[in-house]
Amino acid sequence: MKILLIEDEHSLAQSIQNYLTGNDFVCEWVFDKENALDRIIAHEYDCILLDLMLPDGDGFEVLKELKRLEKTEGVIIISAKENLETRIEGFQLGADDFLTKPFHLPELMVRIQALIRRKNFSGSNLVNFHEIEIDLLAKTVKVHAEIIDLTKKETDLLLYLIGNKNRVLSKSAIAEHLSGDMADMLDNHDFVYAHAKNLKHKLKVAGAGDYIKTVYGLGYKWQND
Repeated sequence: MKILLIEDEHSLAQSIQNYLTGNDFVCEWVFDKENALDRIIAHEYDCILLDLMLPDGDGFEVLKELKRLEKTEGVIIISAKENLETRIEGFQLGADDFLTKPFHLPELMVRIQALIRRKNFSGSNLVNFHEIEIDLLAKTVKVHAEIIDLTKKETDLLLYLIGNKNRVLSKSAIAEHLSGDMADMLDNHDFVYAHAKNLKHKLKVAGAGDYIKTVYGLGYKWQND
């Protein structure tokens, strides 16, 4: 899962980034409004963590831009600026959740997971597609009720494809989702092809349908066989 953290308090941001990365999230960090808007325009995220008090503006301006661009990322406000008026304004501008500083990192992670479940998978911890079942908490994948051995990247790719079923995902979008900032440093996206090929093979061997379609020149799509 790919997270954008917008936070100007460097020590807190590094703690959040390290914690989420250690729990298998891809977490990118920016510390001001200008860089946040650049990232939001150019990329897609599963969740945005937004501080309201930024050095070059406030987080409400970021929320307004997200709304103007019709972006669908889930947003959790993380702020010490906590009162009823602030909460109401944040929710009216499209925020999904509000977490008051200081907070415990495990609680932040649970809220991120809950938001992603609501946004992408109808609020369930179990993602089902015909004979395939993914347990988001246990991070296991079953085909015909039998667990199959997938790597973390293969599981992330499977969730990304199912969460965007019937939509063509470019190799660059998949690369960014799986690797975040690191994708920009790679000469090519051959690793996307390798992950997709391995995932298709493992699903086929386990008896799953051929749902991963290659759209030549563009990328991949998950669709009914």
